[in-house]
Parts: sequence; structure tokens; C-alpha cells
Amino acid sequence: MRRICIMGGTFDPIHFGHLVVAEEVRCRFALEKVVFIPTGKPPHKKNQRITDPLDRLKMVQLATADNEFFEVSRLEIDRQGYSYTIDTVRAVKALYNAEKVYFITGADAALEIFTWKDVDELLTICTFIAATRPGFNLNRLEESLKSLPNNISKNIIPLEVPALSISSTDIRQRVKEGRSIKYLLPASVENYIWQNNLYTK
Repeated sequence: MRRICIMGGTFDPIHFGHLVVAEEVRCRFALEKVVFIPTGKPPHKKNQRITDPLDRLKMVQLATADNEFFEVSRLEIDRQGYSYTIDTVRAVKALYNAEKVYFITGADAALEIFTWKDVDELLTICTFIAATRPGFNLNRLEESLKSLPNNISKNIIPLEVPALSISSTDIRQRVKEGRSIKYLLPASVENYIWQNNLYTK
């Protein structure tokens, strides 16, 4: 049975927290492959400034190059208009002929799943891994899950990951202030950021 995991996100920039989560989920759930899919135009970030998609794609490619179980897809970047998770899950399921699809998201984003497009179908065909940083209060998520039928709620699994204390927001701010970002993300990504003057303004 093909078991594929989607690691979606803006990856602005990708960092070790993302990579640790992906590898932990791959091992824990015996997955064949983790497909990193940088977002194109995320509907929930309409008013936020996001780095050019091709720069974000390149950073993800650099960061994942040394893991044979990681793959990078342009699926959402090449898609016209806003990117919805349901469309991505359907596409990946068909593209990889996957029997089981997992989707890694943050625990805070998992609280918003119930507002996503076609959520009933989404929670039927996909299992969500809600990755949290230590100290994150899971009570709100657990309370939300209690109100759902068991066959749906079982498809959202919380997972605590210490490395998620690293954040893309903090990395961008550090670059803007001229502070070090070494050891927060792969050296190849760090070099790409400095060479292309990303996040300096």
C-alpha cells in the first residue's frame, strides 16, 4: 500500500524544524515518501507579503536534496489562482497512486481545518499530522476533535516536535537585522538567502 505524506507550507524560508518534522513523521508512520509542496497563492495569507515562489521552491530543493525519501513538487506554484488543500490532496493521491495520504500541518493551523474548502471530504481521504512545539496548549484542538464523529477525528493526530521552536518569522527578522541564522537551517539555504538578498528589507 503506497503511503505518501504531503509537507505543505510557505517555507519562507524552510528550516530544520520543517525537516525534523518530515523525517519524524516518515519514520513513525512508515511512509514511502514525503512530498514537499511550497504554496503558490495561499488563500489564508492574502494580505501577507510572501517571497517569490521560485525562490522558496529553490530553498526547499536545496534543503531536501540529501534525503532520498524527500521529494519537491511544483504542484501549487504552477497552479493558477489560490491553492486549496483539497485540490492538492486529490492531485497527489492520483499522481502517486497512493492508498493512504498524510498531510503535515501546524497544530494552530489544524484548528482552522474546519473552515477549509470541502473539509468533510478532506478529513475522509487524508490523515492530518498536527505538529506542535513543546508547550503548545493542545486543549483547544482536543476539544474541537471531541465534537466530530470518531471516523473523522481519528484522522487528526497531534505530534510534539521540539525543533519546531525554530520559526521562519524569526529567521526573516534575524536577516533583516543582520543577525546570524547559522544552525537554524541548512547551510545551502543560508547561503542562498545571503546571495540573493532575501529578507533584507
